Amino acid sequence: MDPRRVLLFRSVARSGSLSAAARELATTQPAVSQQLRALEREAGMPLVLRGARGITLTEAGQRLLTQADNIAAHLHMAGEELAGLAQLRAGRVRLVAFPSAAATLVPDALAALADDHPGVAVEMVEAEPPEAAVAVRQGAADVAVVFSYPDDAADGSGSMLAPDDAGDLAWVPLGDEAVQLVVARESTIGPSELHRQTWIAGCPRCRGHLVACCHTAGFEPRISFESDDYVVVQNLVARGLGITALPQLALRAFGHPGIAVRESGLFGRRTVGAVHRAGAEHVPATRALLERLQRSARTAFAR
Repeated sequence: MDPRRVLLFRSVARSGSLSAAARELATTQPAVSQQLRALEREAGMPLVLRGARGITLTEAGQRLLTQADNIAAHLHMAGEELAGLAQLRAGRVRLVAFPSAAATLVPDALAALADDHPGVAVEMVEAEPPEAAVAVRQGAADVAVVFSYPDDAADGSGSMLAPDDAGDLAWVPLGDEAVQLVVARESTIGPSELHRQTWIAGCPRCRGHLVACCHTAGFEPRISFESDDYVVVQNLVARGLGITALPQLALRAFGHPGIAVRESGLFGRRTVGAVHRAGAEHVPATRALLERLQRSARTAFAR
């Protein structure tokens, strides 16, 4: 049974005549009559009795009208629910972010979204870029805040998480940041002595970048400690157990009083961006989050 004809029948039944229904539906009386007869053929019995003063419902018509009212009510509720999503009175968005972004630019973005659209529910978990990208691809997350080094290797799924090669994911640029040499506060280590130092490495991507930069400088770094927790790394450095390279967001999220940040061009810069599935930017809650991430990033990277 064609639901459009059921709703047309409802208009006929509620208005009391074919001509009134035609005016309500902005069509012609013959068109209404034709669709009503087609519905009666589908039902296998008459639904209305036609007379000079309008129509009268048969028993079958009365029963169908009850169901037609239910259909109209559900469609109205669906329309209101979609309108709520479109106007951000409701909705849900799921975010994945690497730790230093989760501690710096993400909180401002989420607070702004909550202030502007309190009906939108937000979920966030931490993950490094490859895992974050997998979460987006598998539908477990809507947006992932990720980073990329110029010398990054593939992320394990056959695509890079970089502006020009994000694979099947759309890339939204957020900013770029310097990666600085970090040593103990009282250290007198000079550039010519880096090859003799003990190094502390971060996540696999950060370790790969560190090693590649040291190779470019002509030496193999002796890595004795590894941690993707920038608080742990800085505590190790502060106690004189090694040196490391950390990006701007990690140093902004936490700055141990026992470390010193040395300006160095050795480690270059890394790019930060958000990735999402193509087309997701048209989903109102996702679009709102992306806009606030961009706004927060402009402040974070301008400092």
